[in-house]
Amino acid sequence: MENKVYLTGIKPTGTPHIGNYFGAIRPALKAAASFEARYFIADYHALNTVKDPAELRRNTYEVAAAWMACGLDPEKTLFYRQSDIPQVFELSVLLNAFTAKGLMNRAHAYKAAVALNLEKGEDPDSGINMGLYTYPVLMAADILLFDADFVPVGKDQVQHIEIAVDIAEAVNRNYGKELFRIPQPYLEESSQVIPGSDGRKMSKSYNNTISLFLSEAQLRKQVMRIVTNSQGVEEAKDPDSCNVFSLYKLFATPEEQAALAARYRAGGMGWGDAKKELFDKMNRMLTPIRDRYTALMADPSVIDEALNRGAERARQLARRKMEKLRRAVGL
Repeated sequence: MENKVYLTGIKPTGTPHIGNYFGAIRPALKAAASFEARYFIADYHALNTVKDPAELRRNTYEVAAAWMACGLDPEKTLFYRQSDIPQVFELSVLLNAFTAKGLMNRAHAYKAAVALNLEKGEDPDSGINMGLYTYPVLMAADILLFDADFVPVGKDQVQHIEIAVDIAEAVNRNYGKELFRIPQPYLEESSQVIPGSDGRKMSKSYNNTISLFLSEAQLRKQVMRIVTNSQGVEEAKDPDSCNVFSLYKLFATPEEQAALAARYRAGGMGWGDAKKELFDKMNRMLTPIRDRYTALMADPSVIDEALNRGAERARQLARRKMEKLRRAVGL
C-alpha cells in the first residue's frame, strides 16, 4: 500500500497536548512510513473560531513546530498551509454546485450548534456562520484535490468522509468519468482514550489537558495536580483504575509498568510517589521534543521555509488536478 495517499488536516486552534500527541500526531507520523503522506495546516478552517490575526499566526507556527518537533520530516512528507493553495478554494466552489443543502443540514457540527441554540432558547441559527455550515465542503475540497485514499478520523468524524464521498460520486456520475478518487476513513485499530488530569478524556473543553511543551517545572506541577482517590500510603492500590497509572503506561517501558504495578498492589506507596514516577518518565520522553520545539519557535524562519517548500510542491499537484477538472466541466 506504499503508493496510497494518506492525508490529514491539522487545525491551528491551540498548543497540542498529550492527548493530541498519542491520539493523532504519533499515529500520523507512523503512517507516513507506510503511505504517501500529505499533511496540511487547516488555517482557513480555523477562521470559524479564531478571529484574532495574531492568535491565528501564533497558532499556525505552534502547530507546525509541534509536528516537526515530534518527528515530521518536511523533506519526506508533503507539509503545507491550506491557505497557500488557492486551488483548494476554487475546487470548493465547484463542489458547492454538487452539494445538496440537505446534506449540510445533517452535518454533525451544524446540528450540534443548532441544538445548543435551541437549548438556550435562542434562534436556531444564532451565531452560526457559513464557514461552519459549509465546513464539510471545504474539507471535501482538501481531500479530493490531493487524491487522498485514506483520511484518519475518529469514529465521531466519519461523517465528514462520507460527505466527501457523496459529493465526489455526484460529480463523477454527472460527468460519466472518475474525476475524483473515492477516499476512505482510516480508523486506528486501537484508538485509546487518553485520560486527562481529572480522569475524563483529555480535552480542552474539560480544561484537563497537559501540554506537550511545558517547562520541566510546569510539567511537574501539572502532574502533581492529577486527581486521585483518598487511599492512604499503606493501602494496596489498583493500577488498572488509576489516572496516574493510565498515563504512566504511555511513557514507560513494559518492564517499568510491571514494576510500578507491583508497588501499587503491595501497598506502602503514596500518590506523591506514583506521580513522581510518572513525571520522571514523561520528562524523559518529552525533553527532546520540547527542546526541538523551543528551537523552532525561536527561529520561525525555519518553519516558514519548510511550509513554503511544501506549498510549492502541493500547488504543482493541485494545478494539475484543477486543469483536468476545468477541462472536464467545460471551464
